Amino acid sequence: MSKEAFGIDIGGSGIKGAPVNLSKGRLATDRLRIPTPQPSTPDAVAETVSQLLTAFQVSPELPVGVTFPAVIQQGVAKTAANVDKSWIGTDVNALLSEKTGHDVFVVNDADAAGIAEMKFGAGKNRRGVVTIVTLGTGIGTAVFSDGKLVPNTELGHLPLHGDAAERYCADSARDREELGWEEWAGRLQEYFDMLEFLTNPDLIIIGGGVSKKHEKYLPLLNTRAEIVPAKLRNEAGIIGAAQLARKEAKRKAKLAEKAEKKQG
Repeated sequence: MSKEAFGIDIGGSGIKGAPVNLSKGRLATDRLRIPTPQPSTPDAVAETVSQLLTAFQVSPELPVGVTFPAVIQQGVAKTAANVDKSWIGTDVNALLSEKTGHDVFVVNDADAAGIAEMKFGAGKNRRGVVTIVTLGTGIGTAVFSDGKLVPNTELGHLPLHGDAAERYCADSARDREELGWEEWAGRLQEYFDMLEFLTNPDLIIIGGGVSKKHEKYLPLLNTRAEIVPAKLRNEAGIIGAAQLARKEAKRKAKLAEKAEKKQG
């Protein structure tokens, strides 16, 4: 099977995609970004995903992985924090597969970013508890214990100041309230104090687009755990989604081969 797959990262403000070289853990070409439709209903987002695949002329044989900002269980969205509430209960795998004509595998966005960072990035070969925190429209989290993912943690929704923490200290809150770096770091400090109390990580990896400006706020934070910027940064979701899609395609191929042997 090819060492390539196609990854798509669905976010609150943009939908990004590119083919991924999984031998090297990086994008095979420049990514394409299309603004997330507003309202971000299932049909509108599915149409945008289809446009991305068409723009790259993706072969039907190439595995397609898609991140989604929600708890995903067996391909079904159980929450919808930063997209239209009509996603709740939607079989995202089935919808995107039907709309695009590709076999699509969907995963929680922070989990995908975390998987990529653990294999190719700042978490490579790290043991103990590693927590990846993506700062963007919301706050996504992925928690690993000795390299094993605890899926769908969604710790960006921990209560802080009477609301979900991401409303108070996501990167979107910094933009919305025009916070300076020091003031925003103070909010992040509150969040990381709570996160460390609950999960006691050995390493915290900061991802999302704002990770490329890490020198402006990470030195202002005081955490017990080592805290570092993500190496794959805003491409981690695309790479992780592609990685998981290829793994799922291999699993399905093996199942089909076994079924064929039984029939024979």
